[in-house]
Amino acid sequence: MDLASEYSPKAIKLNIKENVYRHSERWFMTNSIKDKSQNDVVMKEFWRDNKHFADIVNAVVFDGEQVVIPDELQEVDTDVSGSIIVDEYKETLKRIRDVVKKYYYGVEFNIIGLEVQENVHLAMPLRTLVYDALGYLKEYNKISSVNEKHGYKCKERTEFLSRLKRTDKFHPIITIVFYYGEKCWDGPVNLKDMMVDMPGKIAEKFNDYRLNLIQIRDSYKYRFNNDDVRLLFDFVSDLYNKEFDKIFKEYKGRDVSIEFIEMIGRITGTKELVKLADNGRKDKVVNMEMCNAMKEFLEGGRREGQREGRIEGQREGRIEGQREGRIEGKDEARLDSIRTLMKKLDQTAEEAMDTLDIADEDKVRYRKMLGL
Repeated sequence: MDLASEYSPKAIKLNIKENVYRHSERWFMTNSIKDKSQNDVVMKEFWRDNKHFADIVNAVVFDGEQVVIPDELQEVDTDVSGSIIVDEYKETLKRIRDVVKKYYYGVEFNIIGLEVQENVHLAMPLRTLVYDALGYLKEYNKISSVNEKHGYKCKERTEFLSRLKRTDKFHPIITIVFYYGEKCWDGPVNLKDMMVDMPGKIAEKFNDYRLNLIQIRDSYKYRFNNDDVRLLFDFVSDLYNKEFDKIFKEYKGRDVSIEFIEMIGRITGTKELVKLADNGRKDKVVNMEMCNAMKEFLEGGRREGQREGRIEGQREGRIEGQREGRIEGKDEARLDSIRTLMKKLDQTAEEAMDTLDIADEDKVRYRKMLGL
């Protein structure tokens, strides 16, 4: 049987429902990646590549037009720490950005920062505002220091007070927030969202600050030109949406690097894919067909499901045949999944069963088992 038929939409749906959802607590969630720092390193390394960075900037800022050229990007110091001094008061802020690059257009340039977010941050508009403000403060200190070093004689009191020449200009800073979490961003998208209700006249004068937010689930909204970036957005979005039939159809025969498989595993918190990449390195494998990677992933879940089904069946003394053991094990695991969703996501029993796509005729049995 070929891969397409063995992993048909119907077969894939059964495998996922019975082996991933089924073990949301025992298998999938226990295999999640806890080392957030390692995840961040992997993502930052991906976006430090000029080809990848240029593509996301072109997609977000220029609607997919090839304006920013990779060869014209330069790495910039990510340390934007600075001190704010008012009279005798001094406040030092230490901030390190994720990825920052300088983009030249003619003789001038823009500063473009990229912040990588795994989780929704309820103060993200304020956070990016501080990053940008510190960036401007850093340039201000540099310009005023150069003026002083070169012995510039202020022509008027205004220049003396500001330590700037009237001809001094700053360079614009643009910050893009790349969010790769599974759930949609439900946090504030501008500074106003963080404020208490404001009267109309106050709201009119309020200086808002908007996020340049791009979510990995919104791949259909953007025009990417780099194959790696497009694959990252499309594949993870499909994986989050459990569209495994689409993955097998669209990526059959397509090779991807071991590093890409590891990155997908870390983004989605799927340890099985990270292990697959590690084993590939040991075997000196450079590339792997995406469908084969997913096949190994699903087979891992299937084997784990079969093993736990047997153990649970034996534990309860239900040694009446493999079929009975699997059915009883399935029910116990399903109950675990329902309870996990109720506890972790604060869902009702009905909502949890809907999330797991439990058939209406089976819901009656699970309600009874839950004592409802």
